[in-house]
Amino acid sequence: MIAGLDPAQDSARGIVPLSQGQFLIMPAEAAGHAGVKVATVAPNNPSLDLPRIQALYLIFDARTLTPEAVLDGTALTTLRTPAVSIAGIFPVLIQRSTPLRLAVFGAGQQGVGHVDTITDVMDGRRDIESVTYIVRNPDRVSLPQAADEVVQLGSPAATSAVAAADVIVCATSASEPLFDSSLLRTDAIVVAVGSHEPHVREVDAALCGRAQVVVEDIQTALRESGDIILAIAEETLSADELIPMKDVATGAVHLDPNRPVLFKSSGMSWEDLVIARAVVQASRNMNVAAR
Repeated sequence: MIAGLDPAQDSARGIVPLSQGQFLIMPAEAAGHAGVKVATVAPNNPSLDLPRIQALYLIFDARTLTPEAVLDGTALTTLRTPAVSIAGIFPVLIQRSTPLRLAVFGAGQQGVGHVDTITDVMDGRRDIESVTYIVRNPDRVSLPQAADEVVQLGSPAATSAVAAADVIVCATSASEPLFDSSLLRTDAIVVAVGSHEPHVREVDAALCGRAQVVVEDIQTALRESGDIILAIAEETLSADELIPMKDVATGAVHLDPNRPVLFKSSGMSWEDLVIARAVVQASRNMNVAAR
């Protein structure tokens, strides 16, 4: 984005209904490459001990459209989603140096991935004081390596963790708000990545009205992000208050560290391409070094 990539120019996600879920088709072109992610969303898969979302990624040379690589799209998504989240909140995240307390809704790949990414990016900048995972069924969750505790959604321990947190990550398949936003500190940062559908949300409308709301792209958020769409419908937020991520990354907008920040991501095609291109280049560099 600093080099000129504009998320507003990205291709819209294609959603194709299937008998047991959806195809998500996500094409993009940038910086000499083109790519497409084909993901499946199968809501019943968790009951079969299978992932709800699975994917493959194809990357091509943009000039000749020659295929260059096939990547594990699920692994790619697990890497890129927290990378995008942290890029969206990075300037405000580093304005303080006190140790971070994290509250994470969901202990799946995305919840754990966000903790790993925050830990890596904050290394040498801010220590991680505590990590609390908040889930519906703690007994079914093995304690992630970086966790201090796993607590039940709606419990007093969950309420305490949210109230104390510097950063709250929402990485679930929930369709209703996960917590009461009146609990939040005035300087809390909330990241919501769990949904890309207009009728579901992880945070309440009151938070959208109170926070500085950063989105990957305004039109994408108005089309796909239920957290945003429903808050606008409930008249706690207006579209002209939304802050594009590009403006935060380039410094065109400076977030107030004394007000809550909400970063709402629904996932965009350009993000997969940027990461896939970096993976392909790293692979080439490793092969050259091996020779």
